[in-house]
Amino acid sequence: MKKENMPRHIAIIMDGNRRWAKQKNIPIKLGHKQGAETLKKIVRHANKIGLEYITVYAFSTENWKRSEEEVNTLMTLLQNYLDDFAKEADTENIVIRVLGNLSQLSVPLQESIAKTVKRTETNTGTIFNIALNYGGRDELVNAIKNISTDVKNGSLKVEDINENLIPKYLYTKDMPDPDLIIRTSGEMRLSGFLTWQSVYSEILILDKFWPDFSSKDLDNAIEIYNKRNRRFGGS
Repeated sequence: MKKENMPRHIAIIMDGNRRWAKQKNIPIKLGHKQGAETLKKIVRHANKIGLEYITVYAFSTENWKRSEEEVNTLMTLLQNYLDDFAKEADTENIVIRVLGNLSQLSVPLQESIAKTVKRTETNTGTIFNIALNYGGRDELVNAIKNISTDVKNGSLKVEDINENLIPKYLYTKDMPDPDLIIRTSGEMRLSGFLTWQSVYSEILILDKFWPDFSSKDLDNAIEIYNKRNRRFGGS
């Protein structure tokens, strides 16, 4: 794939693990497990083809409303994923970052996150962002609080607040906005994913559950993206 035709940043709403499992009449936790295996393959492929950034929606601030059993399963799976994939990502030169309100996570999971981020921070391949306990509105509230604090302590003037300043207070600071957002499972919404960053992202909805998403699907999504005309409000 030619570098000049590659979007810099692709974000993915990995939807459909539960429905995939129900369709196959197997436990929901196996759907999430297969979804995690799919993610490994996709991130490796993204690194192989030279994608700069890939961001995935792993667990939203609203997902806490799910059953305690499912939440515990997801958190255990995420911790195992980080512990295992960190070693592979390190050898494959992938950078792992985690975006979201991490203070609400268990101490062992926070430790796994810190260890993984530290271990891969000097890598130079694809930057792989995991949105964990993430919500677009929550991110904006957090940014507003931090901006207000800086105004209050005198390190920032009100007149300095503009569209160029706000991204510096988001979880994605120093990253480009996503060029393309992919959502699997056919749902036609962003569900609070990258609310500020997605205003001019191209959106692709696929009628396929996440566990069935393949490297070829990612390649096809990039081909579709390249046929779009991004005007950013222009004619």
